Amino acid sequence: MDDTLTDSPAPEPVPTPTSDPAPAPAPEPAPASSEFQLPPDDVAAIDDLGKTYAAFKAELSKAIIGQEDVIEKLAICLFARGHALLMGVPGLAKTLLVSSVAQTFDLSFNRIQFTPDLMPADITGTDIIQESGVGGRREFEFVKGPVFANIVLADEINRAPAKTQSAMLEAMQELKVTVLGHTYDLQPPFFVLATQNPVEQEGTYPLPEAQLDRFMFLIEVDYPDAEEEKQIARATTGSARPELNHLLDGQKVMAYQSLVRRVPVPEHLYDYAVAIVRKTRPALTEAPDWIRDYVAWGAGPRAVQYLILGAKARAALHGNYMASLEDIEAVAASVLGHRVITNFAAESQGMSSKKVVERLIKEMAES
Repeated sequence: MDDTLTDSPAPEPVPTPTSDPAPAPAPEPAPASSEFQLPPDDVAAIDDLGKTYAAFKAELSKAIIGQEDVIEKLAICLFARGHALLMGVPGLAKTLLVSSVAQTFDLSFNRIQFTPDLMPADITGTDIIQESGVGGRREFEFVKGPVFANIVLADEINRAPAKTQSAMLEAMQELKVTVLGHTYDLQPPFFVLATQNPVEQEGTYPLPEAQLDRFMFLIEVDYPDAEEEKQIARATTGSARPELNHLLDGQKVMAYQSLVRRVPVPEHLYDYAVAIVRKTRPALTEAPDWIRDYVAWGAGPRAVQYLILGAKARAALHGNYMASLEDIEAVAASVLGHRVITNFAAESQGMSSKKVVERLIKEMAES
């Protein structure tokens, strides 16, 4: 089976007790205990993941009404080891959705409210002087910032300047942070879920393309329909919301992430992923003429990687044992939407990045 990207480092093995070697059960456990082990057969493991995903959606429905497409894309992103950028106006339960996911997964969760005066040390942590307790001496002690959690919600990330936004880059890509020359590892699984308000742009700092490229998906959160809005009003103005059950923990999430990487992908899907990404680059001969008219900058190689990973994750969540063209088409807009930069001519004619991607998908389906 194929493996497009290199897996993140596996968790360190649990040290074997050395104080009393006599009892046999003590040294036996593997790095992941039996409750975290997937079936040895990947087909059975994918079936297990599909059941877990169905239970996950049912559990989230206790707190989140509607937004099925958003929940699916968020799950795809999480099981593919990606990060997501949620775009939507205030009041659409973006923060509640992320905190509910953390609760359902039984993972640690921190929320960072980005503001213009937020500093990088407010995210990563910093050294402070503490009494050592030995002869009244003082020494520096590192106090971890909110980035040290399994799920980090970067709320309104575009309200902080680029210097502060960049504090997330190393954490998102390398699973570590560096403070005053010292490097600290983050505990996997690690997800950054950032939100942006597309309406209010005054006093904001647009994310640079280098940081946008770190996000696997741009997920657009839209208004609920009339019936869903009625259910929201009924549910949120009555009794307290029910507590969510813990369905997964960190070890099982990482086991499913490794399973997703092993989902096979037919060769023609690699060709499709490369072709659609190269068509977004106006300087290449593969690009259609209308792309040269509307697009200033196309998607990079990371887009190809995330198209394949997204297709693998979606196939596994739906209980399919092999990725299909339908899976790639379903994630293409979320992968490419924030990586295709349109020019002024496109903006003047209402041609957004999302419309560019949709037109490319349609043309490739017809060709």
